[in-house]
Amino acid sequence: MADVEQNVAVPDAAGNGSDAVNGTAGRFVSSPEGTALAYGSLLFMALLPIFFGALRSVGCSKSKNASDMPETITSRDAARFPIIASCTLFGLYLFFKIFSQEYINLLLSMYFFVLGILALSHTMSPFMCRVFPANLPNKQYQLLFTQGSGESKEEIVNYEFDTKDLICLGISSVVGVWYVLKKHWIANNLFGLAFALNGVELLHLNNVSTGCILLGGLFVYDVFWVFGTNVMVTVAKSFEAPIKLVFPQDLLEKGLDASNFAMLGLGDIVIPGIFIALLLRFDVSLKKNTRTYFYTSFLAYIFGLGLTIFVMHTFKHAQPALLYLVPACVGFPVLLALFKGELTEMFSYDSSDEVLPHTPRLTHFPTVSGSPSSLANSMQSFGLSTPRRRRHTPSDIYEESSPEEAPSKEEVTESDKDK
Repeated sequence: MADVEQNVAVPDAAGNGSDAVNGTAGRFVSSPEGTALAYGSLLFMALLPIFFGALRSVGCSKSKNASDMPETITSRDAARFPIIASCTLFGLYLFFKIFSQEYINLLLSMYFFVLGILALSHTMSPFMCRVFPANLPNKQYQLLFTQGSGESKEEIVNYEFDTKDLICLGISSVVGVWYVLKKHWIANNLFGLAFALNGVELLHLNNVSTGCILLGGLFVYDVFWVFGTNVMVTVAKSFEAPIKLVFPQDLLEKGLDASNFAMLGLGDIVIPGIFIALLLRFDVSLKKNTRTYFYTSFLAYIFGLGLTIFVMHTFKHAQPALLYLVPACVGFPVLLALFKGELTEMFSYDSSDEVLPHTPRLTHFPTVSGSPSSLANSMQSFGLSTPRRRRHTPSDIYEESSPEEAPSKEEVTESDKDK
């Protein structure tokens, strides 16, 4: 994952970067106040998607809307992730060495323009639901794209949205155009925060063991690519996309036109964040009305990121944030569980069991239209409304029958006598 680095100059819209030595053209030396403001702002911005994304992950795991279903990371996925991330990082490094940086960033800008609009719109959706005036009509829309005809017709895109979603998309599009045209650091941070929050909300670790495998593998990955090579720092400086949070250290001197940035990669937010969100769901599963493990890991993240910034500022060298975040975010909750005698419960907890535990997992969802009877038939065809068989007693039969059809007790008695 990307690192926290002091005095990193972000290339401008034309792709012209500043000097790599201490990061800025003219070797601008930021004031202590500006540096403290930049570091404090990065820390605050990192905490926002973790806190709110973890809270939204609890509701996401209980949601019955198929579009809000989380993506579960298994132990196999966690073991392969550092290898895939290393290949991707080195591939980007080669691309920037071989091809023109300007054209690569132009292509990436278009790609992240679309993703950023969708991510920011999804982030704004709960807030829009609260502020949307009740007297305004909220119309429903559907974007349907199919392939074939008749019985062989297959849905390619089936996107349902309403007026509130359109407003969110409109606001997000304005931010997207601002980012593409100006590459302003505020637009970059809006998209970056949206990506991070959606990642924490929708990426779920299935258990604590998987989280330890993932964080342990990325711990080695981050240390190797930052300390062992210059690949991570080179890609972070060259990659002109909202995959990092930045904040200017010369904001007090130059205002919004500042260009001397400190940065924090989104991976250093999302990876510990999904582990912290898992611990929050574990707290909820204990049903003790406490959030002990969540707050412990959250404070551990603050401690780890603060230590990262301190070491980076002291030695004036980019630091792999996961080097400090992983031991803190894993070690503190595990020690707490060991102290409370809940270590077995923590490692036996399975988050995937809480995602609609009584609903069958479907590879696709039926398209339902028409009358209520057709809806019922469609649900039965997918096994969604099949009643559970149970042994009926005579009293159950009386209760389930209509008053006209249910025989009286006297009739049953006479019938038994005849037999």
